[in-house]
Parts: sequence; C-alpha cells; structure tokens
Amino acid sequence: MHKDIRAVIFDSDGTLVDSEVPAMDVLHEMALAIGLRLSRDEAHAQFRGVRMAEIAAWIGERVPEKPADFESEFTKRYRQTITQRFKENLSPMPGAVELLKDLKIPFGVATNGPREKVQLTLDLTGLLPFVGDRIFSAYDHGSFKPDPALFLLAARTLGHEPQYCAVVEDSIPGLMAGVAAGMHVFSLHGPTGVPEEICERVVFIGSLPELKNHF
Repeated sequence: MHKDIRAVIFDSDGTLVDSEVPAMDVLHEMALAIGLRLSRDEAHAQFRGVRMAEIAAWIGERVPEKPADFESEFTKRYRQTITQRFKENLSPMPGAVELLKDLKIPFGVATNGPREKVQLTLDLTGLLPFVGDRIFSAYDHGSFKPDPALFLLAARTLGHEPQYCAVVEDSIPGLMAGVAAGMHVFSLHGPTGVPEEICERVVFIGSLPELKNHF
C-alpha cells in the first residue's frame, strides 16, 4: 500500500466499465456508413478519450457538403445507438467489482462522458451501488480532460489534497489530466503513444487487480 494515497479517482469507460471498445466500434461503424475511409485501429486511436463534440467535429470536417446540423444529429444518433449496444451486452472490467468492494479509502468517478451515460453503464455492470453519487462529469462542470480541473474538483469533494489522490485511467487525455493535477497516476493504457514526459510520471498496470498492491 502506498501510504500517500488517501483517495482514488477512477475514469469509467475502459477503466471500470468495459465500454470503450464497443463505443469506439460504434463510432467507427457510423464513420464508415457516411463514407469515411478509416480503419478500426485508426478510429480507436483517434477517438479514445476525446469528448464527443470534438469527435463529431472531426468527422464533420471530412464530410463533403454536410448539413448544418450534422454534428448534433450525429451525436444524437450515436447516443441512441450506443445506449442500445450497452443494454445488449456490457460488463465491468475484470476485477472492478472486487476492487471497489474492498477499497477502504474514499473514491469516485471522473469522466468526460455525460452523467446519464456513466450512471447507465455503472448500473448495468453492477458498479453504481459502490460509486453512489460520487460521479464527476465534465458535462456538468464544463471542464474536459486533459484539463485537470475535473480531477481537482473530485479531490476537493473527496476531502483530500491532489498529492494524496490516485488517478486510474486508460486514455492519454486522462493521463495528461492526472499528471497536470499533481496526482499519483496509474494507467491501463500501455506506453505506446503516450508522451515521454507523461510516461515518466505514470505507473503502467495490466489490470485492475494490480492496484491492490498500491492502495
């Protein structure tokens, strides 16, 4: 156990909930359907951890003669499609239930996703009772990772200074936010593609059960 860690802030998609892959797959399918030439790997690399408004804008820039409401309609269709996909098949990340059940220090979830989406995915995977109302959505507070403000807000709410908080993430924007916040950062994202200056300040883990060695 790391004695300096007194609270934990988790990302949700791809960290506690195995929702990152289906979400990226839906975006890839929708991009292909409107004529973009983008491989599955390229889509995952481009969209992972990025706020929806930026994704819709990026895709819209590559659609010739797009309608004026393209971004809003694309986002609406994505939300509808991914909600149905989640209801059909969604699981917690391996070890997530056991980890949250056994944690003896305060914890919460800070996400770039909308609160209603996070509540849905946590509920569908049985994690919501452990998290309760300790959900910090960038949409509620107007601060999106890699801006560290959401993590700093979560730390204040959990009652601890940033240097005593751990962040568990799976995306580069999330890792950047955790480092910028001055927190202990644990990454489910491998080092590939992570800026060197971030790698030096991150502990890379292969799965959530490894965290039991740290807090």
